[in-house]
Amino acid sequence: MKYSLLAIVALLFMSCSKDDVSPPYDYSIENEAEIKAYVEANNLNATRTASGLYYVINVEGTGKQPTVTSNVTVSYKGYYTDKKVFGESIDKGFSANLQGLIQGFAEGIPFFKEGGEGILLIPAHLAYGSYDNQGTPAGSVLIFEIKLISVEYSAENDAAIVKYLADNQLTAAKTASGLYYIISDEGTGAQPTATSNVTVEYKGYYTDKTVFGQSSSGGATFGLQNVIKGWTEGIPYFKAGGSGILLIPATLGYGSADYNGIPAGSVLIFDIKLIKVNN
Repeated sequence: MKYSLLAIVALLFMSCSKDDVSPPYDYSIENEAEIKAYVEANNLNATRTASGLYYVINVEGTGKQPTVTSNVTVSYKGYYTDKKVFGESIDKGFSANLQGLIQGFAEGIPFFKEGGEGILLIPAHLAYGSYDNQGTPAGSVLIFEIKLISVEYSAENDAAIVKYLADNQLTAAKTASGLYYIISDEGTGAQPTATSNVTVEYKGYYTDKTVFGQSSSGGATFGLQNVIKGWTEGIPYFKAGGSGILLIPATLGYGSADYNGIPAGSVLIFDIKLIKVNN
């Protein structure tokens, strides 16, 4: 069974019926027994947390590890303990902030790193509790086979940068943070540090080459402590008079929030010339 992206996100977001005003029933004991029986019957090596969540790590992953407040992209298949599928993601999964999803997802996803795969077995009190929710019966144990595709857009951003470099026949160095940089002219003047005040001429654009901003030929002056992390890290690779390109993933730019017209998760590319190191 497959649903649209909107249906998938709606299913995983926390919600409940407002028509039922009776005290909620606690399914914890029944759910615990149901999960244990499923784990045993399917010979799973599952770990239980203090909250009652069970998880299985099949592939830990090697990339960035999320926190409970991270924006993530996840693909999944969801079913009940009778293995009846109630939904699965399509294409490349869905993206959301973990704070807005059911508690079992918010707690369980951070056990994985990017590229990780496994299973979450979620009791009702970490999902929809004693309320029906969009076809999911009250008190249901939910099982999800998941793959953590990306955290804070980093995997997608890296792929987009690599493609941009290939498409434009560019060769760039990559740092441990995920920043890519190209030194066209190293420069011969003073070299800044991450705390320097500098004057830089720049043009900023996306991977589709749409320009979102640029300085005058005289450049813009600012302290490197007061700009995005990609600039704080990248500008010190140049000396005064130097020029090149910075290709900045969202984690070093504006992250998972829109900012002054720049969409959340955007890769930012800057043609830069370091005019002067002021101090």
